[in-house]
Amino acid sequence: MLEVNRLNAGYGQAHILFDVDLDISAGEVVVLLGRNGAGKSTLLKSIMGLVRPFSGKVLFAGQRIDRMPPFQIARLGLGYVPEDRRIFTDLTVMENLEVGSQAPRSGAVRWTAEMVFRLFPNLRELRDRRGGQMSGGEQQMLAIARTLMGNPRAILLDEPSEGLGPLIVQQMVSTVLELKGRGLTVLLCEQNLRFAQQVADRAIIIEKGHVRFSASMRDLGGRAAMHQQYLAV
Repeated sequence: MLEVNRLNAGYGQAHILFDVDLDISAGEVVVLLGRNGAGKSTLLKSIMGLVRPFSGKVLFAGQRIDRMPPFQIARLGLGYVPEDRRIFTDLTVMENLEVGSQAPRSGAVRWTAEMVFRLFPNLRELRDRRGGQMSGGEQQMLAIARTLMGNPRAILLDEPSEGLGPLIVQQMVSTVLELKGRGLTVLLCEQNLRFAQQVADRAIIIEKGHVRFSASMRDLGGRAAMHQQYLAV
């Protein structure tokens, strides 16, 4: 579903990612782990076309996308939820969902407002509330719901648990597992290892822009030295 080959990227003269490779199958949940500044968010932005790679290839469902603008990539069925959520604060929940709506596409779940309200019951009660009047957890739910209204085949989640209370984090766990159950491919960045262990099939550790480890979550769980070297604060 998603393939990255020898990707190099950065900002201006700052080289952030170095020959990054990854391959994600349809329906798989893969987590990018690493400390702040490791390059995780830059990788998601490079995949989504928000950062133009210096070199390398990105393929989505077999189609090369690394030279496409973000709106074209989104139209192919790749969704993106940024770390800062980027909801429309002056629009209501329903209006945000309408803005994110796209036509149905082959091979993807067709999401409706009623479906996302079942996934996020809190949003049903807030359907007429403006985004700027919502809590951080509610905004995170809305950001994911809005992206789902685009009927994506795969979704990129940047730090979905960051800054959220334990109850909302657990709801985010349930959300990712629900998406996985519906066959959606998920690539997420996380620093919360416990969150990652509950949702991901595989882990990829990035350190200083290099992939240092790639294996199953179970394999990572038994490597205390790996945790200490690349994940401990």
